[in-house]
Amino acid sequence: MALESLVITRRLRVPMDPSPEPVEGTPGAPAARQLDAALLSVGFACSPALLDRLGRLPAGEVVDLGVRVLAAVRTLVGDHVRHNAYFVDFPRNVPDTVEFWAGLLAEALRDPVAAGRVSPGNLLTLPGYGVYRHSYADLLAAHAELVPLAGDRVTVLDLGGPLAAEAEALFASLAGSQVPLSPEDVTLLRDLAAVCVGEPGRIPVRENRAVLNEARFAAGRPPLVDTVTDVLRLACGLSGGDVTLLGPTRFRSFTRAERRALLAALDGVATTAKLGDVPRHREQWKRLGERLHAHEHPRFPRAAHVFEVARGERPAVSLPGRVETALAAGRVSEALRLLGDSPGALLRRLDHLLRAGESPSSVLYAARQAAASTSGRVLLSLREHLQNRAAASAPRVFANRHGRAWVTPDTRPPLDGGVVAEALALLDEEIGRRLPDPGVLVVDDDVLDVALPLSGKAVAPGLGLLPRGSVSSIDGELLRFFVHWRENERTTDYDLSALMLDADYGDARHVSWTNYRTGFAQYSGDLTEAPHGASEFVDVRLAQATRPIIIPQVDVFSGERFDDAAEAFFGFMIRSEDQLGRPFEARTVRAKSDLRGAGRVALPLAFLRDEAGGWRAKWLHLYLKGHPAFNQVESHRLTTSLLVRSIVEREYLRVGYLVDLLRARSAVTDRVTFVGLAAPADPPPGARVITAATLHELIPG
Repeated sequence: MALESLVITRRLRVPMDPSPEPVEGTPGAPAARQLDAALLSVGFACSPALLDRLGRLPAGEVVDLGVRVLAAVRTLVGDHVRHNAYFVDFPRNVPDTVEFWAGLLAEALRDPVAAGRVSPGNLLTLPGYGVYRHSYADLLAAHAELVPLAGDRVTVLDLGGPLAAEAEALFASLAGSQVPLSPEDVTLLRDLAAVCVGEPGRIPVRENRAVLNEARFAAGRPPLVDTVTDVLRLACGLSGGDVTLLGPTRFRSFTRAERRALLAALDGVATTAKLGDVPRHREQWKRLGERLHAHEHPRFPRAAHVFEVARGERPAVSLPGRVETALAAGRVSEALRLLGDSPGALLRRLDHLLRAGESPSSVLYAARQAAASTSGRVLLSLREHLQNRAAASAPRVFANRHGRAWVTPDTRPPLDGGVVAEALALLDEEIGRRLPDPGVLVVDDDVLDVALPLSGKAVAPGLGLLPRGSVSSIDGELLRFFVHWRENERTTDYDLSALMLDADYGDARHVSWTNYRTGFAQYSGDLTEAPHGASEFVDVRLAQATRPIIIPQVDVFSGERFDDAAEAFFGFMIRSEDQLGRPFEARTVRAKSDLRGAGRVALPLAFLRDEAGGWRAKWLHLYLKGHPAFNQVESHRLTTSLLVRSIVEREYLRVGYLVDLLRARSAVTDRVTFVGLAAPADPPPGARVITAATLHELIPG
């Protein structure tokens, strides 16, 4: 995607050069109004400042820019493809499941040739099943125009600065992020690092630092490293491998100059204390050693020690290993002393240390000392962990960078309530101390229930997406979620479905290709191949719902994984029953996200009815491993309900927590900080604006 389109879709800003003088000849104002109307049809609008700037351009330039802007936002919302439905009249005139299969059987029996191609016992081989039986034009003809309503989504596009400046700002935001980025953002950071000249003064996330080191290395500048693992990450990045070190990398052959530079960087950080990090990635170090030939460079003796440790020729015990030994022997004081040089590790082990038998006061004293030198992300993560320890019956939830999660009972002894309260107080004090004075703080209440993005790895970029655990309100009559995919090399069948549970996460019902409808939900029909793209939908009439928990699910029934498909995305719409329109209407889309990962079952979010009868969405961003093929909503019911319940019942640390601390810090009135899901239409000059796309900038350093 072009840099301009990336800025538009990631920041919702249209890059433009400084305002020109009003043009002579054909003015751009009429073309700007036409662009605004076209944008409104897909749920976007120009800010007043953007409209004014467009009006100062020649009409031809406005048209050219408008084509690019419209293409970018249509892709963002999923309107760049044609969303056909299996049944041309969907959601009207959809047969029930038995009626549908009976109709296909009757058709097959009337055609002996077609009937001969049906596999015995396999109804999916019936002629006409799983493929569109009408064109997209037929679908359009069968549906009346959408009735626009005031409640339809309108996302404002703001006026940006010059493209180079906008790219630099995006680069600085990603590179300086306090939280790990999604794989898509890491790729974007790598692309930006190749064209941007600036560089943040502090790059807290090691993976981001590795990406920037690739650019520095290519430019002949020394890499920024302070551990041996930093050098390993750099070598992986230079080889096109995984800078997270979670997967193996096939190292390329380095030139002699590259080997010398890598060994010099390694020699500069390979102290005796840091050699303990080598065994954790022993095999990767061995493979890298085969490429660097450290024996050919005797002036880098400490670099050679790294590979000796990897081969087991030199002893080296890591800090975690020494701490584990001390704790296993009951020497908690020794463990605290060892962890004193690694404050982040101490706080990550605080729960264990408080249960290890040492006086809680001494452990909390060490924690207070460590908190002053630990990243804000670790402090916030520990805060979230401790506030959930009070719920003794809550299960433990683990999720990895791919969104794969598992749940296990919490068998740890409970922590004393007074100790937890004291730990929370010291964390609140340190987190609050690090927050800047916001000046006049303006907050959109809708953002208060959004979970703080303590990691961005599980969230693919898209429209309206929020971090795992976030809650957003649903205000509409008809909930329609959708999936679209286009196969790459193999015939691929994705299935959209919904699991519906009672308040105790039981009494399950579902709607899918095996059960087309319930009393309040309806499936659009099953498509089993997508050489040119395919879309499936599920409608839920919220007022009639007899289950308070609705969980959309996308299953890989056969063919390519989400990562392997040419395209795959999920989203949901909110509309009124009488809005009519096509099955997909861009201006009613509230959220849209790419599907990715090795898992074969996607659980993007859950819809929950509260005690007052209103509905809200809770974001999951989970993927189940699933089966190699033939995944169905029925076969994963227990796993899905257990995972969703654990996420729903967990108390996530939310934006409202930091907002309360920021309000306590506010002292000056000559600047403004705005925090909301979207930017205000006309913020005051110099205001700091934090939106859903930049929530990571709230995390203190």
